[in-house]
Amino acid sequence: MKRALNYVAGEWRESESGEWAAAYNPARPSEQVGEVTQSTREEVSRAVDAAEAAFAAWRGLPGMKRGKFLAAAARILEDRADAVAETMTREMGKTFAEARGEVLRGAAILHYYAGEGERSNGEHIPPADGKSLLYTRRIPLGAVGLITPWNFPVAIPVWKLAPALVYGNTVVLKPAGNSSVTACLLVEALEEAGLPPGVVNLVHGSGRLTGDALLEHPKLAAISFTGSNAVGRKIAEKASHRGLKYQLEMGGKNAVIVMEDADLDQAADMVVSGSMKSTGQKCTATSKVIVMSAVAEVFIERLTERLRSIRMGDGMEPETYYGPLSSRQAQQSVLSHIHQGQEEGARLLTGGKAPDAEGYHVEPTLFAGVTPSMSLAREEIFGPVLAVMEADSLDEAIGMANDTDFGLSAAIFTQSLSNALTFVSRIEAGMIKVNAETAGVEYQAPFGGLKQSSSHSREQGRAAMEFFTHTQTISLSL
Repeated sequence: MKRALNYVAGEWRESESGEWAAAYNPARPSEQVGEVTQSTREEVSRAVDAAEAAFAAWRGLPGMKRGKFLAAAARILEDRADAVAETMTREMGKTFAEARGEVLRGAAILHYYAGEGERSNGEHIPPADGKSLLYTRRIPLGAVGLITPWNFPVAIPVWKLAPALVYGNTVVLKPAGNSSVTACLLVEALEEAGLPPGVVNLVHGSGRLTGDALLEHPKLAAISFTGSNAVGRKIAEKASHRGLKYQLEMGGKNAVIVMEDADLDQAADMVVSGSMKSTGQKCTATSKVIVMSAVAEVFIERLTERLRSIRMGDGMEPETYYGPLSSRQAQQSVLSHIHQGQEEGARLLTGGKAPDAEGYHVEPTLFAGVTPSMSLAREEIFGPVLAVMEADSLDEAIGMANDTDFGLSAAIFTQSLSNALTFVSRIEAGMIKVNAETAGVEYQAPFGGLKQSSSHSREQGRAAMEFFTHTQTISLSL
């Protein structure tokens, strides 16, 4: 059993509070997999102080040298992929195959941003007088806070901290409670890569206490958050009040449209993958399918057949398609959404229950007859639940897809270029797919949504530079 300690100014430390939170395997809730130290406000403050103290020397390094630390950490993660993946699976429940893929994705992101240290981060601008030198450059912000969720315990922290570091910032990372053990393994890789003390700091504890302590620290330059809309709104309010730069990635209600000319087998496979992998616990997971009425019956049959063949279980078992929900609270939330859908008149075709087995499982669940006013069509569920709606035209389907407060990801299945281009031009989503599932992103491309899914900036790719740097304009005349 691993003890998740704070990492501040290059030292692993137990909290002065003396308090610990136990971490349990959601597939086997009686199995304790770790214990997590619970930080005080003062310890969070010291972590920010450590990041601020390390900032001047870190920003003074050439970008290529900063990138070499990231590349070294990537190689360490690659070497330890199996061990980190097993810890992740036992801590938060996803299958070992998905967890291992995530660790390798984290390493790939580190390699990508290592290369960013060698790329231009400014531009030359023609001056009006034709004589002076007019150009821009990017400068780091300072000490930044990163608050990350449990559903991607390696990938999301990495896609925040890698650009933050390579562009010259220092970091205080606050992971979710039920991914804290995995977060320690990530920070250990960064430490062993040789990062100077204070460049990366790690604090554990309650979201409210640690989040407030970060936001209220006068030396914090920015905060990047991924999590719920309720918490995101509070962060935005507090950050705006003190003029702090902030970045929010929050919920999604991601729709797929299936046209009459779609390859229905391909669409069914992609919808099942997009909705059920990771037990539906992705902000980009497919949550509702809008299918043309002419092919609805046959498409629903194919979905039902596929969902009934899915095997739930312990993520360490190779035959498991998806593991448990992350906690009993998450399980009860999903079951509550299912019950509400039934109460509102949606037709339950398969699933809908928690099986009589160990672990926080919910069966693959499919609803049909869902209408735009139902909660199944509007609210994020974050579980293995799929709602099917019917439409008579692409216009009607796009209207249904857009009828939500969220706008993260959306997809269409069609063989028509006209349909695809109409969808792309009118769908209200930050990420759009054609003949592909809503889940799954490429780290070299911008990530983020519209409406209540995201704030005003993007993560990943070169777009990450926009948040983690300021632009300076220089005019030089001699």
